[in-house]
Amino acid sequence: MFRYILKKLRFYELLKQDEKQQTEAEQTSKTSKTSQTAQTAQTAQPPLSKSLEENLKALQDVAESNDFVIRRFVFGKRIHAAIVYIDGLIDKELVNENVLKPLMRINLLDNSELPPSIDIDYVKDAMLFVGDIEAQSAFDEVIGKILSGDTAFLMDGSDKAMLISLKGWKMRGIDEPQTESVVRGPREGFTETLRINTSMIRRKIKNTDLKFETVKIGQRTKTDVCIVYIKGLAKSELIEEIRQRLGRIKTDAILESGYIEQYIEDAPFSIFSTVANSEKPDKVAAKLLEGRAAILVDGSPFVLTVPMVFLESFQSAEDYYSRPFFSSEIRILRFVAFFISILAPALYVAMSAFHQELIPTPLLLSMASAHEGIPFPAVAEAAIMLYFLEILREAGVRLPRPIGQAVSIVGALVIGQAAVSAGLIGAPMVIVIAITAVSSFTVPAQTDSESIIRIALLILAGFLGGFGIAIGLLVVLIHLASLRSFGTPYLMPLAPFSRSGMKDAFTRAPLWDMIRRPRGMAQDDIRQDRSSKPSPPKDDEEKPKGTVSEGSL
Repeated sequence: MFRYILKKLRFYELLKQDEKQQTEAEQTSKTSKTSQTAQTAQTAQPPLSKSLEENLKALQDVAESNDFVIRRFVFGKRIHAAIVYIDGLIDKELVNENVLKPLMRINLLDNSELPPSIDIDYVKDAMLFVGDIEAQSAFDEVIGKILSGDTAFLMDGSDKAMLISLKGWKMRGIDEPQTESVVRGPREGFTETLRINTSMIRRKIKNTDLKFETVKIGQRTKTDVCIVYIKGLAKSELIEEIRQRLGRIKTDAILESGYIEQYIEDAPFSIFSTVANSEKPDKVAAKLLEGRAAILVDGSPFVLTVPMVFLESFQSAEDYYSRPFFSSEIRILRFVAFFISILAPALYVAMSAFHQELIPTPLLLSMASAHEGIPFPAVAEAAIMLYFLEILREAGVRLPRPIGQAVSIVGALVIGQAAVSAGLIGAPMVIVIAITAVSSFTVPAQTDSESIIRIALLILAGFLGGFGIAIGLLVVLIHLASLRSFGTPYLMPLAPFSRSGMKDAFTRAPLWDMIRRPRGMAQDDIRQDRSSKPSPPKDDEEKPKGTVSEGSL
């Protein structure tokens, strides 16, 4: 009987494997067909004409707008040319000094001093004072580059356009990130300009293995999305998976990195994010050095990093700049605050409504006297106060900063005191909600999930007491254990357990003791040599020059 069942199970496993292989083959064929179609579309792009007038007319017909500028001129006394750009995206002073002035000065020369023939390659090599120049003959590529901020140079008799990089739009400077403040460490944050962000990462990692791959996503916005990784550290399977997920995005617009996050995450219906984000270049560089990959989106200061694990929400860049003892204490404090923020209202309701025997008698009498005359049960009290807390938080975020801070403080103090004085809410409940609110601010990365878990546990506690809380926590734990981020278990290094990974989990070991990178993240697990541990010099070792001996003092 058991043999028959085993045979059936093996048969079904083989069927599933065959179905999986067929599905993968179909996806591969679809991908190849898509790439072939894209290549065919690229080769089928209409080329430029050798007539300047025809090219300019085609450009005007496609990009008919009053910020689309065409500047016609004549250089070499006989050659008609034009530059095309978008007003506001280029630096006009650079255009005048490096393009127009060198070409217009040729008109002052005698005919004998001019070369017999001037083509577009000669203009690029001998006349322009610009470093970044690209020749392009495809009409669609020229339009795309102009819309991205490049200046196109066209001349009569040439079927090529020179795309000159003279971008000069107004941009925000490098400031301290508002969402990740630190006491010790770099205070620079990413901006909305993609090339500035890539340069900030390059400043942190001066290595030729640091690679940047840029793709355009969005059929209308044509947003630049950049994949960043360190070749030799990041797994090739991870980079290929990122390319495939980005390639599957078919949408009109990508306006922020949050769009990309929702398109590439592993569990779209989970309350936990499986894609991390950061505004700090040093934090992103540290993750790249662990073998992860980053995704930059033009127009967004938030950089995505994958894969993500749950425990990194409790880690801060400052943990690695301070000594390990204080950093470990602060990290444990974050875990405690996280559990307080999700459990405090539920525990108060469960103990006051179902498990009064667990409360000391003096405290129970005090809670009973405070709740006397309150028209709502404890669970309704907590729900009202939690929703009021979310309203205050949303008002503080959306309003201008001075007004938002005043609304949060005045609203919490005045309305809370008024509710207690009117007998609508008990004073112990106000204290519990206040502790919950303060604790929720210690782990900003899990603010969204905290809010949902808090409400869910509160409802379970109101119906089932402590058993409801236990059931809710068990469901959350099972869900966390089932999540993966680009193939990496979400609860790593807890599940699966990694001894070396526990050195940077609930506490932080000294830097010289963290010899290995997180398990399964990188191709090379070894981070440093074992000889990195500091130690005082021994007596028999030769003292370095310049050392003052005791006898000379």
